[in-house]
Amino acid sequence: QVQVVESGGGLVQPGGSLRLSCSASGFSLASNAIGWFREAPGKARQAVSCISSTGSPTYSLDSVKGRFTVSRDNAKNTVYLHMNNLKLEDTALYYCAVPVSVMDVMCVPYPGQGATNWGQGTQVTVSS
Repeated sequence: QVQVVESGGGLVQPGGSLRLSCSASGFSLASNAIGWFREAPGKARQAVSCISSTGSPTYSLDSVKGRFTVSRDNAKNTVYLHMNNLKLEDTALYYCAVPVSVMDVMCVPYPGQGATNWGQGTQVTVSS
């Protein structure tokens, strides 16, 4: 059974850092393109940072460039989202999605039920 699980969210002050983790069971993350998405209240879900199976191309939302990076630990079948210098507007529910279609200008899930696997999400709240 395919399962994707996110963890690492929490409450952090502006300027702080968090590391989100995405782990999977039932398939290998190493051979798939991975996407981190977020959804804030009243806003549409948006791609934040994505990485192809080979490490290139990658995609980053303009507002997080220079602050967020994605890395892989294939031995642990885990992908991380490193978030630095967090801002109030980064507050959202963050999801991991596997697989996704990644280009340097966009990152989208595959259409169709079950084509892309999503986790339950992990809440990131940036507040002073």
